[in-house]
Amino acid sequence: MYTLSSKLKLFSIILMAVGLIGLAIGFIVAPSTIEEVKEMVASHDGHGESHAAPGQIKSDLSEDPDQGLEFVPSEHEVQTGRTDDNQTQLGTNVDDHENEHYEHILHQLQNKPWAALYVAAFFFFMIPLGVLVFYAIQWASQSGWSPVLFRVMEGITSYLLPGGVIIFVLLVLSGLHLNHLFIWMDPEVVENDAIIRNKSGYLNVPFFLIRAAIYIAGWAIFRHFLVKNSNRLDEAEPNDLYYFKKNFKLAAGFLVFFIVTESMMSWDWIMSLDPHWFSTLFGWYVFASMFVSGITMIALVSIYLKSRGFLPFVNDSHIHDLAKFMFGISIFWTYLWFSQFMLIWYSNIPEEVTYFVSRIEDYGILFFGMVVLNFLFPVLLLMNSDFKRVNWFVVMTGLVILLGHYIDIYVMVMPATVGESWFIGLSEISSLLFFGGLFIFVVFTSLTKAPLLARRNPFIKESEHFHY
Repeated sequence: MYTLSSKLKLFSIILMAVGLIGLAIGFIVAPSTIEEVKEMVASHDGHGESHAAPGQIKSDLSEDPDQGLEFVPSEHEVQTGRTDDNQTQLGTNVDDHENEHYEHILHQLQNKPWAALYVAAFFFFMIPLGVLVFYAIQWASQSGWSPVLFRVMEGITSYLLPGGVIIFVLLVLSGLHLNHLFIWMDPEVVENDAIIRNKSGYLNVPFFLIRAAIYIAGWAIFRHFLVKNSNRLDEAEPNDLYYFKKNFKLAAGFLVFFIVTESMMSWDWIMSLDPHWFSTLFGWYVFASMFVSGITMIALVSIYLKSRGFLPFVNDSHIHDLAKFMFGISIFWTYLWFSQFMLIWYSNIPEEVTYFVSRIEDYGILFFGMVVLNFLFPVLLLMNSDFKRVNWFVVMTGLVILLGHYIDIYVMVMPATVGESWFIGLSEISSLLFFGGLFIFVVFTSLTKAPLLARRNPFIKESEHFHY
């Protein structure tokens, strides 16, 4: 039996505590008035509120701080000091547009701690969901190499329910208008936007929350019975395969349920942040990200436990196979990323391409940087078969992959909620610390509740002696 060390437990609690404190500070320091925003902008830019030369007026008519209107008074006006009605009206319009711009920034900065919290919550939630899919595939395919890893998979998936509850609470808070992550939840926006209004039959708060509850409850229930049957199989007679067959059917049913609900979840929880935009490939794209992140976490937890003297039955061939999946699904993710990007970019349809234009212009380093982290890095490091058997190599690659897919979720969420006002700050780091600590605590506590070897699985001997 695995015993959670006091050091790891304390470490996870410290992460959660520091993360909560940082999150609280992030919410407190968020600006509440336009004047605070102006002070922040002035402080950030290192000079006064006006960026114009003397005698000039600048404003942001397009909500783009880099593009403004510049007014230079005529020679007559400079000499006489007179201002006609048109100039007065222009000055009034400039002030109005400037206030609108600062109000826009205010909403973005108020959204920022909420968005950072949402990104981290979803990122750590999608990892156990990806592991659950991989776990179900092993049962449905009656795989012979992986049963020695079943307890690790079951431990990681234990975060699914608490992580799902946190996601659901954040969605409820959005529905109560305590944040403005989903603009289609704002009645005034719906009233003045024909596109969103035409989607209101699907995008409305009650139906949205009902669907979310169905997704989370369904996944958690399937996980509960799969793990319960797996534990019961350990207590069954040697030739009693009742629970094995039951899990085979249950896993097949879960995969059907998942393929539908995961697509709808990706539309609801991420794509609806940009309610004017849609992609028929989006569900698969999100799935690839969660799948490779989940497999990577299986490898990292297995290597950690093995380094602590547990999992003696897990050999280099098991790690090699996990690394192969990390390698292969990274290529699959890149294929989906490129397919979605290339088709939309090449067709250049305004209502579609604007999604990528905003990300390239405002998030370019992250948008293209994640391709390096999620594709080039794992391909170059894991292409060699021998490297897949080197634990520290797999750990290093795995950490890069997880970072890359956190950035992937960040780039999906932030442009729609924070826009060009993004930066990696206290809220983002604190959110990662809190959810990272919670994830470690829940997962490794769960691992203490059952033996680390599923000894009655009919393929356990084949798995223990697996060599590739």
